[in-house]
Amino acid sequence: MSGRVLLVGGGLLVVVALTLGSTFFTVSETEQVVITQFGEPIGQAITRPGLHVKLPFAQEANVFDKRWLEWNGNANQLPTRDKKYIWVETYARWRIADPLLFFQRLRDERGAQSRLDDIIDGDTRNVIANHNLIEVVRTSNRSFERAEEVEDVMEAEAMRQVELGRDKITRLILERASRVVPDYGIELVDLQIQRVNYIESVQAKVFDRMISERKRIADRHRSEGQGKSAEIRGKKERELKVIESEAYRKTQEIMGRGDAEATGIYASAYNRDRELYRFLRTMETYRATIDKDSWLVLSTDADLFRYLQSPGAAGPSGRSPKR
Repeated sequence: MSGRVLLVGGGLLVVVALTLGSTFFTVSETEQVVITQFGEPIGQAITRPGLHVKLPFAQEANVFDKRWLEWNGNANQLPTRDKKYIWVETYARWRIADPLLFFQRLRDERGAQSRLDDIIDGDTRNVIANHNLIEVVRTSNRSFERAEEVEDVMEAEAMRQVELGRDKITRLILERASRVVPDYGIELVDLQIQRVNYIESVQAKVFDRMISERKRIADRHRSEGQGKSAEIRGKKERELKVIESEAYRKTQEIMGRGDAEATGIYASAYNRDRELYRFLRTMETYRATIDKDSWLVLSTDADLFRYLQSPGAAGPSGRSPKR
């Protein structure tokens, strides 16, 4: 009997615990709740944090985030007014402003993300299709320094005047989307273009054009370098010839002064003792032309033979040189 009482008591405790758990619920500072009864919303949304009560089992608390949420769009291929096809990625920040309407129209955040895809992507496509590519890329008409690497066509396109600019384009998309999303209990606070890029086929053409342009610039720099190198080599050759010519001139001047001094010395010696000078010069000639293996064939009246006939011209051995 006691066992049955304990079993019944335990069952009652479980029922009470389940009933209390289904009756009371808490709402935090970052949450808001919509109460539904058999799937239909009852009353207004609960946005005040604290402990709240609902009918157990019959009613359900649907919790939604009160904070700002992020939406990241997928990359979409869009045409511009000037027929440029580009990939555009956008992102936005939104929150649930009216939980009851949000629940009635979208049910949950997944449904909201899907609806935002349709709204924001559609408005982005419409706005970009009505403006040129330069409007999406540049933000203002701020002047920038001309780069020699930019082709004339690309530069002309880059220097076109901007009417709105990227910031105003995004604000225009945000304004259009903000007119629609309140119907779903959503509030948009910010929208930005995250990335803009050419489609693959256009990218290949742009890259090829950039490569050919860089090659052209490299060839020009290489040609200028070769011209500069030839100029430097020519200047070096000219300076080298000038240096060599100046050195040769100075050498000849020095040699001329030496020869002049030697001639003066010889003349002075000749004038002092002509016979001694003649004798010394003849001896120098002997030393330069005659050795032990030399033979001279001279006539008896040759001037060079004069000192060989002289008794004082004999060598240390008392023998005259061979004739």
